[in-house]
Amino acid sequence: MSDTMDEPPDDGSSDRTAEPFTYNGGRVDPGESANIRYGISETYLGDPVRIPVTVVNGEQPGPTVFLSAAAHGDELNGIEVVREVAHDWDHSELHGTLVCLPVMNVPGFLAQERYLPIYDRDLNRSFPGREGSTSARRMAHRIFTNFIEPCDLGLDFHTSTRGRTNMLHVRANMDDPTVARIAKAFSSNVIIAGEGPSGTLRYEATQAGVPTITIEMGEAHRFQRRLIDRALTGVASVLAEFGCHPDSSVHWPGWRTVIDDDHEKTWIRADAGGIVDMKHGRGEYVREGETICAITNPFKEEDDIVTVEAPFTGLVVGVLENPVVYPGNPLCHLVGLSPDTRTALERERTAERSRSELRSARSAESSDAE
Repeated sequence: MSDTMDEPPDDGSSDRTAEPFTYNGGRVDPGESANIRYGISETYLGDPVRIPVTVVNGEQPGPTVFLSAAAHGDELNGIEVVREVAHDWDHSELHGTLVCLPVMNVPGFLAQERYLPIYDRDLNRSFPGREGSTSARRMAHRIFTNFIEPCDLGLDFHTSTRGRTNMLHVRANMDDPTVARIAKAFSSNVIIAGEGPSGTLRYEATQAGVPTITIEMGEAHRFQRRLIDRALTGVASVLAEFGCHPDSSVHWPGWRTVIDDDHEKTWIRADAGGIVDMKHGRGEYVREGETICAITNPFKEEDDIVTVEAPFTGLVVGVLENPVVYPGNPLCHLVGLSPDTRTALERERTAERSRSELRSARSAESSDAE
């Protein structure tokens, strides 16, 4: 519990007055909210490509926080997180400003594709962008200069690519003190440390002085309510930590592990093609030597079954959803845990099993009584 943050942060807001949020073409004054459709490009027909942006500017001074989703157009979970924060939460006591970008890659979202359907460009490798460059970099530039650079910190939501799924976790440059503070405040169990690739929103925003984390959660092409609710808890915790909602509390997840280069971590890949029988799902704890999955041919011939075992004890962070593979395809992302984290996790799982058994017993008693 040493990572809990009990003292309210001093963000200097007591010495400031609330200011308008400005972007190229408009402003949102303190105490006001605005739903904006902001033009970032044009279609082949010359029609505008507009992204939806909601700016909520509190009456009280505080940090400016951006929440972004769908830089990859088929990653939907984060869209609902950002929309609910923007439109369902009570921000009457908001200190600071929220800049909510639920769908950054509008062309990809409309096509339900990961990349921009314009020469398959990756918007999340195109930041901070540049005018006079490719279509992706022009779009990225307009998003970045108008809605990212004016902020003080950011949360960028993603899911795994199609065919795979991730447990909810944070990716963050833990060498940056403010990024580390955001990552811990988000209260996920797992933080994977690292700067991230150049061109990604979190890397380029952090380089530009806007410390940013990535939140990975679930799979593409769907809303997953439990993950969305868990992410909303994380957002509320970050806003509490940075004084945006000063009467709220920072959330402690019960246990936390930070995975860095000193930890064991690997994508386990298939050494054979075939049909996968996965034995463990995302977020599950596996021990060294335990069977993660089996790969079989269409006839399930025993001599051809390939068993994949865990090379070390750890946590399944990401896992295959599409049950067919070629040799070399990823099966799961396994990360090692420290002894203390393993103890905390096993204690938590034991408590969960006990609660589940108690609920089952009570349900059985109720059925017998009827």
